[in-house]
Amino acid sequence: MAFIGISGMQYSGASLSHHRILVAEDSNVFTSMISKRLKELFDIDVEICRSFEELELAYDKSTDKVTLAISNINLPGAENGEALNYLVDLSIPTIVFTGTFQQATRDQLLSKEIVDYILKDNIFAVDMLAESVCRFLTNHQHHVLIVDDSATARALLTTRLKRYNFRVSTAENGSSALALLKANPDIALMITDYNMPDIDGFELTRRIRGTVGSHQLRIIGVSSSTDRLLSARFLKAGGNDFIMRPFIDEEFYCRVNQNLDTLTQIRTARQRQQA
Repeated sequence: MAFIGISGMQYSGASLSHHRILVAEDSNVFTSMISKRLKELFDIDVEICRSFEELELAYDKSTDKVTLAISNINLPGAENGEALNYLVDLSIPTIVFTGTFQQATRDQLLSKEIVDYILKDNIFAVDMLAESVCRFLTNHQHHVLIVDDSATARALLTTRLKRYNFRVSTAENGSSALALLKANPDIALMITDYNMPDIDGFELTRRIRGTVGSHQLRIIGVSSSTDRLLSARFLKAGGNDFIMRPFIDEEFYCRVNQNLDTLTQIRTARQRQQA
């Protein structure tokens, strides 16, 4: 199965048809478009729930695990967001597909730790939704290393990345990070703090780049410093990207995706050259 997303994401791997996906949406137009697109791209037969009652029945009728839900904010019988709360309470990863969106809506959605939200007011909305579904179902293939001497910071980033279905390892200092990278050559992305006691983020990046290139490992630096030159210094040290804390969730996820997409594209190009 091959798929190229609207943002340039590439996936070429096993069928995704074994995943159980619920679609909580009352619009016949959108349910038809979503069903057709996910079947066409990934051979996934989704379960349509056009009301809150149908959603409850769909969940109760089978003991098979629900991999992912796609849900509107409001449904018949759940006009105040009860359907979304129901899915969140069941710990079902959920992508919100909605035409209702304001700043307060966005803040409320992110507080529920949803996987993603897609706005319907876009001609590419269904394609964007399909890409978001594909990312969630395949992100477990990516191993991400978080390096930070703050246990709180490590926990927050770990929670954020696991919400998106990534495999995550953590290191509390540069020395531990180097050991983990040596023991886990499948790590594709490292997110490292700048200010650490033993080896700072710059030095850690320089040491890694002595043996591991950007075609093997992408490195994102992070810092809460107000020094705007940090990003330039980090990139000069061999980093691929830099993000200032506090993060905006959407930007953070986009940066992670872009770096992993670039890595995939580089690997694909190198494989073609060697073929």
